[in-house]
Amino acid sequence: MIRTLLDCDPGHDDAVAIMLACRHLDLVGVTTVGGNAGLEKTTRNALVVLDLVGRPDIPVHAGAAHPLMQPLRTAGYIHGESGLAGADLPEPSRTATSTHAIGYLIDTIRAEEGLWLVVTGPMTNVALALRAAPDLAHRLAGISFMGGGAAFGNRTPVAEFNIWCDPEAAAIVVDTGVPLIMSGLDVTHRFQASPARIERLRENSNRTSLLFADLLTEFSRTYLELWAGFEGAAVHDPIAVLALSHPHLLTMQPGHVSIETTGTHTRGMTVVDQRTLIQRPDAPNALIVTGIDADAAFDLVVEAAAQAS
Repeated sequence: MIRTLLDCDPGHDDAVAIMLACRHLDLVGVTTVGGNAGLEKTTRNALVVLDLVGRPDIPVHAGAAHPLMQPLRTAGYIHGESGLAGADLPEPSRTATSTHAIGYLIDTIRAEEGLWLVVTGPMTNVALALRAAPDLAHRLAGISFMGGGAAFGNRTPVAEFNIWCDPEAAAIVVDTGVPLIMSGLDVTHRFQASPARIERLRENSNRTSLLFADLLTEFSRTYLELWAGFEGAAVHDPIAVLALSHPHLLTMQPGHVSIETTGTHTRGMTVVDQRTLIQRPDAPNALIVTGIDADAAFDLVVEAAAQAS
């Protein structure tokens, strides 16, 4: 299994990503950031999910409460004020290991070369760590992140939430030279929690499956109030995990990604160069996920939930 750190802001789809990472990656530790909800809530949610999937041994370190240069604007309109609305979740069995996620990332990546970092929220923690310790860029195997999109946004017409929340942080990360895998809205909108897929979770009958079914039902309810043409919520974040654990379920192509930080209407946009030039002005800096075998991917979600309590 690939040894991995996970930086997240749970969030319904982050919860699924945590479950899959516990099942299919060697998850070294989890760091949390303010994003879908405030930091206290995202940290609590990470602890709860790790309990649910039987991994209370994995350390959780709380990090940045707000973006680098702007106030935190959360996504309670879709994830609920708690970040995980829709299920009667238990209290976590423990508190966070520390409130020093940036230091934890620096120390852990320096101690073990070749770790992967999966990022499923705003990139604030990662940017702060890379800015404080530029040598990390040469020690990581790569960063697989959910964020952005080549064609459209969700928080604005062109900006996806994770990048829009802290575009300065995202710009720092993509400009470091770390190998990147980007799972943006172009692919994540194809991975939906349809009623039939949620019912498969309920058929497992175990506690964790039923709680995840409840979470995805509520996530889909709020999602469908905003988006037309969907069967259920787009389950974005697990694809950043699957890019490492099950790359054969995805299609990827190299491309160059940059982050717009100043545009009046385009702040937070991931600018993906899709021109078919023979000589490109910028070399590819990322593998961009463009397709997914959604049925096979959701099979993994159902299986992971079934293996939990």
